[in-house]
Amino acid sequence: MNNDEGRFDPPPRRRLDAQNDTATGREDRWTEGPEVAKSERGETLAGAPDDSSETLRERQRLAQIEMMDRWIGGVLTEQRRSRRWKLFFRLLMLTLVLALLFFALYRVFFPTSGSAAPTQKHLALVEVHGVIAGDAPANAERIIKGLDRAWEADSAAAIVLHIDSPGGSPVQSQRVYAEIMRLREQGDKPIIAVIEDIGASGAYYIASAADTIVASPASLVGSIGVIYAGFGFQEAIDELGVERRVMTAGENKAFLDPFQPLNDEIAAFWQGVLEQTHQQFIDDVVAGRGDRLVQSDELFSGLIWSGEQAIELGLIDELGSLEQVARAQVDEAAWENYTPRLDPFERFTRGFTGAAAELLGVETTRSPLRFEAR
Repeated sequence: MNNDEGRFDPPPRRRLDAQNDTATGREDRWTEGPEVAKSERGETLAGAPDDSSETLRERQRLAQIEMMDRWIGGVLTEQRRSRRWKLFFRLLMLTLVLALLFFALYRVFFPTSGSAAPTQKHLALVEVHGVIAGDAPANAERIIKGLDRAWEADSAAAIVLHIDSPGGSPVQSQRVYAEIMRLREQGDKPIIAVIEDIGASGAYYIASAADTIVASPASLVGSIGVIYAGFGFQEAIDELGVERRVMTAGENKAFLDPFQPLNDEIAAFWQGVLEQTHQQFIDDVVAGRGDRLVQSDELFSGLIWSGEQAIELGLIDELGSLEQVARAQVDEAAWENYTPRLDPFERFTRGFTGAAAELLGVETTRSPLRFEAR
């Protein structure tokens, strides 16, 4: 303070530091940003020549408050920006979830919706891919629905069962066989089975109902038989000291329990079930194929043959491919898939339920008998 002039002068050292900060471009300690311009700082801190020390202190306080306001304002602006981005991404995620939910519901309630059937002449394709089972993509309901849609298509020159399956459930196979035979008797359009890599057991059961069976020379065909496979663990649990506790109403209710011995009487009974089911298989194949089958003791023994061997036995009619069938029927490789689309939500729930049941050891309702190549 200079009493003669009546004003406050900052200490020389602080003034020098401020000048050095400005010269070197150092950051301001309050705002962590660039210092206020020299002209603004001079006007704020120096004031008029006749200002009192109290006025200058007030000016300094106001300048500091202004700097804090600027800093706080910058922080608030960044926070608002961050909130806007968070809100944007949350809305985006909600939109995606709603879109997926809508898609799943649409596929559940409109599973067969899609583009209209083509007007030009074409093959109507129905796929039988993978193991045939009630909880698999190749289930009777889905295949039959595809057959009926293909049969009703006016522009379809022929129905093609596109088969690539080792077989599976006897009941599912019999259901599809019966539907093909029903359509075949109407005689409206030919039904052709085209076997890719394998058409065995339950898959051949289905194919035998078609008017014509076509396979590649290296395709695997046949396996006309029934199988039941299991394990016997009774000696293993005796060695481990494990006591098996099964309670039934009916003395033979648990006769397939792998932890109990299978006596001769039960084995003979179960063999009778297998032979009866096998005879149903044989009768239906004979009804479908007729006199085209060659009389052979090995034909229904469960053996599987290549396409070249199968044509000699009368199991198939031609050697060829899907493209060759299409050109023979419609003069070009043109076909339309009439198999109902799979609902992704249903597939997920079925797969999850099946995996959980196996993990927990819960018995499923699938038949222990299989028309399946092993």
